[in-house]
Amino acid sequence: MSILNKHGLLERHSLLLTIGILIVVSIGGLIQMAPLAYMDNTIEKVDGMRPYTPLELMGRDIYVREGCYGCHSQQVRSLHEETLRYGPYSIAGESVYDHPFQWGSKRTGPDLSRVGGRYSDQWHRMHLMNPRDLVPESLALFDYAEPSMVTGKRDVTTVPSQALYLMNSPFVTRAADTMARRLIAEQTSPDERIKLAYQLAYGRPPTAAELEKTQQFFKQYLAGTGDNSRGSQYYRSNAMSAFCQALLCSAEFRYLD
Repeated sequence: MSILNKHGLLERHSLLLTIGILIVVSIGGLIQMAPLAYMDNTIEKVDGMRPYTPLELMGRDIYVREGCYGCHSQQVRSLHEETLRYGPYSIAGESVYDHPFQWGSKRTGPDLSRVGGRYSDQWHRMHLMNPRDLVPESLALFDYAEPSMVTGKRDVTTVPSQALYLMNSPFVTRAADTMARRLIAEQTSPDERIKLAYQLAYGRPPTAAELEKTQQFFKQYLAGTGDNSRGSQYYRSNAMSAFCQALLCSAEFRYLD
């Protein structure tokens, strides 16, 4: 019997299997890493790279401090679409003076790896004051602070990342489900559940208009599921969860004093 037919022996003995795995991993690691020991430099040099100036370091510190890398990475990936938009894909040599490097993995906004020299300083100043003057579609889905004010009113303006988090976060969804179960357990009347929800979320009772709109929301939600007012508990619970999530995503809840 050849050694290839004796794999059952390894599979039945954990110690032998562990030793075999270590041998295979060691051989693969040596093949991959041994050549690096004979190389003076593993990073391809890029022409024109130099240390940051003091002013550039200040800008980079602001970039890191404000968490810009969370949405605007500094890595052009090797995808065809990205190289068409941003130019050649990023290589390690471009980040030799970045400690730590800011490549990132999430791409919500445009890549910033080469944006510094693309626009003039005056363009950046104008874009900082009012992005829509230069990029009309900027923040099209969500409102942003009124540019003519020193400080935007927090109850009517929002930050896109906050709104996106509240609408898509599993944590907020679970919180809404928990809140809905509490409302259903503590109150039997639909109107009393609505009043309790507003009290829990905003610390106040709903206005007459809010109460009427919420009642209309439940009617439309249940009608959309094909159920009448005596619809199944499943759909009624889902409607209550959707209502609770709407309260948690509102500007009043985000900026509650």
